[in-house]
Amino acid sequence: MTWFKESLYADPAREGYAQTFHVDREVCRLKTDVQDLVIFETPHYGRVLALDGVVQTTERDEFVYHEMLTHVPLFAHGRARRVLIIGGGDGGILREVLRHPVEKATMVEIDRTVVDLCAEHMPSLSAGAFADARTELIIADGIKYVAETDARFDVIIVDSTDPIGPGEVLFSRAFYADCKRCLNAGGIIVTQNGVPNFQPAEVRNSHNRLKPLFADVSFYLAVVPTYVGGFMALGWATDDAALRRLGAADLAPRFAQAGFTTRYYTPAVHAAAFALPPFVAELMG
Repeated sequence: MTWFKESLYADPAREGYAQTFHVDREVCRLKTDVQDLVIFETPHYGRVLALDGVVQTTERDEFVYHEMLTHVPLFAHGRARRVLIIGGGDGGILREVLRHPVEKATMVEIDRTVVDLCAEHMPSLSAGAFADARTELIIADGIKYVAETDARFDVIIVDSTDPIGPGEVLFSRAFYADCKRCLNAGGIIVTQNGVPNFQPAEVRNSHNRLKPLFADVSFYLAVVPTYVGGFMALGWATDDAALRRLGAADLAPRFAQAGFTTRYYTPAVHAAAFALPPFVAELMG
């Protein structure tokens, strides 16, 4: 019997806690130019993608993360036409973005191998999104792209790994400042900010780095079973504070007009996700 032990908290010097999967079959394993990649099959979660020993997504519960990181900013904005995705090589965020009437979805991913192998071995995640005429796929360093591009966006979605390895720079003040420069007026940036129970510094640091740049900075919550340790925090920043305060009644007509079904996101879940327990609010100072 083969097992995969996730390395994120396994080091006793960190949290001394580990998540372990029974591996039915290893689909592929290799070292890319950027990171170690493995895709394996499990009895419960289907195929699982891990990078540098950390689980990124699974076929069974990917919809939670991808729906909440996408639909919350896009429905809150209400009229997004150009969306920038930083990271997201598995294609799940791109898939959800393209369910909206956007004109263009630009995805900047540093590792082409992640895109290719996920499209080959976990095709349900992208569901053909890379072939959509509205998709612009750029293989490049996201931090370099936002520092240099002349393009402007209504929503920026940062689908990064944890702040270790190649994903570390995507949590920096300089990166957030460049994202702010790339946003149109009234634009929104959302970020992956880990599980506060185990990764409180991700919430604290992102808040401290985003707060000087945007009028409204907060977090919203979602429960993704394979991101262990309780709910995860998704970062939110915009200069239009009213967008975070939209209620279910405000969002319901937009959701109905979109005409697609979801498995986790609803207008009620959207509004409730911004209700933060005190221990998370305390991390924001």
